[in-house]
Amino acid sequence: MAFESNAQAHPPLSGTSLVIGTLALSLATFMNVLDTSIANVSIPAISGDLGVSPDQGTWIITSFGVANAISLPLTGWLSQRIGQVRLFTISVLLFVLSSWLCGLAPSFEVLLFARIVQGAVAGPMIPLSQTLLLSSYPPKMAGTALGMWAITTLVAPVVGPLLGGWITDNMSWPWIFYINVPVGLLASFVTWSVYKKRESPKRQLPIDKVGLTLMVIWIGALQIMFDKGKDLDWFNSPLIIGLAITAVVGFSLFLVWELTETHPVVALQLFASRNFWTGTLSLSLAYAAFFGNLVLLPLWLQQYMGYTATQAGMALAPVGILAFLLTPLIGRYSARFDPRILATIAFVIFAIVLWMRGEFNTQANFETIIVPTIIQGAAVACFFIPLTSLTLSGLPPASLPAATGLTNFVRITAGSFGTSIATTLWASRASIHHEELIKNLSPYSPVTNLTLHQLSATGISIPQQANLMNLIVDQQAYTMAATDLFRGSAILFLVLVALIWLAKPVKLSVSEHSK
Repeated sequence: MAFESNAQAHPPLSGTSLVIGTLALSLATFMNVLDTSIANVSIPAISGDLGVSPDQGTWIITSFGVANAISLPLTGWLSQRIGQVRLFTISVLLFVLSSWLCGLAPSFEVLLFARIVQGAVAGPMIPLSQTLLLSSYPPKMAGTALGMWAITTLVAPVVGPLLGGWITDNMSWPWIFYINVPVGLLASFVTWSVYKKRESPKRQLPIDKVGLTLMVIWIGALQIMFDKGKDLDWFNSPLIIGLAITAVVGFSLFLVWELTETHPVVALQLFASRNFWTGTLSLSLAYAAFFGNLVLLPLWLQQYMGYTATQAGMALAPVGILAFLLTPLIGRYSARFDPRILATIAFVIFAIVLWMRGEFNTQANFETIIVPTIIQGAAVACFFIPLTSLTLSGLPPASLPAATGLTNFVRITAGSFGTSIATTLWASRASIHHEELIKNLSPYSPVTNLTLHQLSATGISIPQQANLMNLIVDQQAYTMAATDLFRGSAILFLVLVALIWLAKPVKLSVSEHSK
């Protein structure tokens, strides 16, 4: 996904143009990143309104991520065909249109289609916002420009759950998509006004149609398999077996084709670099675990802890406090430290936070739930910049755009897969715990008899007692399943520490590259 900055073709901006240009690009980036988290706390409301299960509701998150990842490698080709400024503006306008369609969706199927479109058109927005931002500042201020950009991408995930929860509780879930309309229209208008005379040169380049097609096939088949597997009893279903075969065959053909193609859609040769493959793998697996838990936590809070969407958003938002304060410092001073040390600190903090969540139970109060979230902000601050620096360490400058694009592609794809895997494992572990708990509900159990006696004393009928007992067992089973996943994720982060230290970073000159 290589594309060149037009920083050399045009002088830096200054004065009012620089200010409003930076604000417009930041606003568009904010809107894009916001949509990766704003729907997390709204899944139960959307699912209930459109008549699907919360597990199916998570598809609106995974579909956006997969479509976004697939479209990323096309950014370089499209920007050179039609120009960076024009492509960015078109992407923002199409994002606005697809957001409007999401809000209007009369059924889950229509919403899912609109989210796929939204994710696809969002692909070029973030890399091009970085490129245009860098072209607006003199080279000596590149670090400052990227630092401002990074803060924007950190604020959005904090605001997303809060805003999404408040809108869902006080208005209706379609408005989490409608709010993109005025924001996107303003950002596209200002961006075009400021940058239209700074368009990048165009040239005709070939597109790897076969590679792109194979990529869509294997990623799509794998994602659908993860999403539908639980509902169709996994490999007892001919459809799941077919999807698995399609994914394996498609991926194998994709690897062979991309390694022999003159103009590959994905530069797989980069994985020959030890730092690149260790950095990309650790970043992607960590992001999959991080994002999967980011979706799981509000689902558990709303479905089994009685939280409203707003309260769930408040439980997620404090992650941004330390992230917001520490990220600029990490970005400024990270070049002075071995990135493996900073990444290790991040992974250890993630492990501690997830282990703390692994101690949750149905009696956990808001303060207990929010403390790990606050601590997690420090891990987020030490996460992206050091790992990206490690990934790019030792690569020639000409390979950096393609390497950054490939890393983002793998990371975003892993995040979508991580969400599906987390919700599937949650339901699976809950079924196991539910079965074990039911065994203890015998007529000879003193606890069971005491509970039923207390319920009878309140005038609750026998069928109502059975339903209530089942709800209590469900709450316990899904809570135990969630803590299983939290602890499992904590162990994964500790294992990833060893993977980080397989890398051998050289003296970095690209520490300012962020996600």
